[in-house]
Amino acid sequence: MEDNTMRQTTKKRNGLREIPDDLWERIEPILPPDKLPGANGRPRVLNRTVLNGILYVLRTGCQWKMVPRQYSSGSTCHLRFQTWVRAGVFERIWRVCLKHYDDLRGIDWRFQSLDGAIVSAPVKGGTKSEKTRPTGANWAPSGTSSRMPTASRWRSRSRALTGTT
Repeated sequence: MEDNTMRQTTKKRNGLREIPDDLWERIEPILPPDKLPGANGRPRVLNRTVLNGILYVLRTGCQWKMVPRQYSSGSTCHLRFQTWVRAGVFERIWRVCLKHYDDLRGIDWRFQSLDGAIVSAPVKGGTKSEKTRPTGANWAPSGTSSRMPTASRWRSRSRALTGTT
């Protein structure tokens, strides 16, 4: 009986997180405006929605085309990501976030650590490298090569016959 009540009180996390409002207030001025006043065309997807989508891809490692619809399309998120990287937006966001964290908890700048892992990519077809067996000549017709004269050969012959260049 206790297990049922515990299950009901435990909230399931769906893994889709949003930028908190207090942090968004610090980040929003860094980003370009959502849409210029009086601009024509389709409505631009809000920067907050797209940034949540970009952070989703960076957090999960999924492909851009697999971004959930609540964050707009993957192509929109990817295009905005590329634009913002070129404009240095993420570096400015990083600085604002560091300042915010330093104000909240303080950063001890005397100690810094870096961690990483380098793993070799798996070898296609297994770990044992084997030479490919020669297959011999294939006299079957191919879609990429032909024994018939190509258009460029016909052109060169017609030029030779007509005397044009």
